[in-house]
Amino acid sequence: MIAAPDPAVLAVLASTRPEPAGAAFLRTGGHARRLLLLKTLLVRVRRHREAVAPAALRSFEAGWLLLERTERVGPDVVRAALDYPTTGTWLAAALTEPPGAGLDRHLAYFELLAVTAALRAGLRVDLTVEAPDGVIPLPGLGRVVAGGPGRVRIDARSRSVRIGSVDGTGSRAVLRRHARGAVRAVTGSGPGWHGVRALPGGATRLEDLDPYRLPPGMGMPARAAADRVDTDHAGWAGSWTAARGLLRATDRARAFEVGRTVDVVVPLVPLGTRSIGATLGAAPGAILMTPAVGALDMVETLVHEMHHSKLATLHELVPLHRSPPPDRAAPAYRVGWRRDLRPVAGVLQGAYAHLALADLWYRAARAPRGSGVPGRWRTQSARQFDHIHDQVVEALAILLESDELTNAGREFARQMRTHLASLSSGRRALGPHCAHGT
Repeated sequence: MIAAPDPAVLAVLASTRPEPAGAAFLRTGGHARRLLLLKTLLVRVRRHREAVAPAALRSFEAGWLLLERTERVGPDVVRAALDYPTTGTWLAAALTEPPGAGLDRHLAYFELLAVTAALRAGLRVDLTVEAPDGVIPLPGLGRVVAGGPGRVRIDARSRSVRIGSVDGTGSRAVLRRHARGAVRAVTGSGPGWHGVRALPGGATRLEDLDPYRLPPGMGMPARAAADRVDTDHAGWAGSWTAARGLLRATDRARAFEVGRTVDVVVPLVPLGTRSIGATLGAAPGAILMTPAVGALDMVETLVHEMHHSKLATLHELVPLHRSPPPDRAAPAYRVGWRRDLRPVAGVLQGAYAHLALADLWYRAARAPRGSGVPGRWRTQSARQFDHIHDQVVEALAILLESDELTNAGREFARQMRTHLASLSSGRRALGPHCAHGT
């Protein structure tokens, strides 16, 4: 937990509107928490080192020393590696896994995280790592498929990096480091190399390689892309470009926020025809989704899920609600957008995400002709705003009457209500002709 933000920053975050102060608070606080969790893992490993396999312990300690060495020359590189969304998923898995083979595998991954940072910082690296399945993941960069199980050598010199099995069998990969200030861009080639691909027009990546992009047993009616071959990159790039264009036409500030906040999109392979979006509380900056059904679908999924992630991060930094006493069952409430009863945490999450959609639909509904916002979406957005408005009002009333909110949470809900009221006033001022985009 950290100190609560300035009330003005909390109000901005409650409104869902993109503002630099709110984004900076979440980024800075999220990084501080990530460091705390990493230190917690270090303490756990050192206290219970006898329960860790010797090879996993050596790998973890070597990774820690390499990360410390990298930070001395490239602190921004180390920060980027630690803040990468899959690092959070890995940390959560490692901190909750009991001693045994599972924890040993988690700890071995840390050395590869440190190697990735070292490669991007331009450090000389010459080490050998275990590859039980013949695959070496490099978080945020890609993965090397070296062949069967065995030991893999990573030899990084000034500009080139060679990765392959120690015995010379199997595939090899050659990576090139291109200087860009303190951070090296890394590109690769060779039959064993698979690089993480960027989505057009920014820094967001389509993450379909990292083993921690979706933790096993998540319990969703979809699964992560089983492999690179299952991902239609051209289709995702086209949908992303169309969605970003529509969002820019509707709300340029929100489009900029998506580009800065969504670090990775994790493609899911649906088991049915229903479109699915999700976030992981441990991995802010990642949005998991099935292929979008058009630009409108992707825009709404991005905005909706991004605000689930923002609120989860804020709650980790500044608790907005508390659990009921052990001798009291947690109350459950009915909200307009769900059939099942929801705990207060679910009510707050849903209200916040739907307030963000209401803000989006408000701006789409009032977009002038010639703005690039399709008339069909202007009309649809006006109807969607009217539909969701009363549901969010009812949810906010539940929240403000609950004794489960903290003082910060109650003020946050009040500010959410204030923003919704301002949108309502703006819609009434438009009049029915403009409001329905006709």
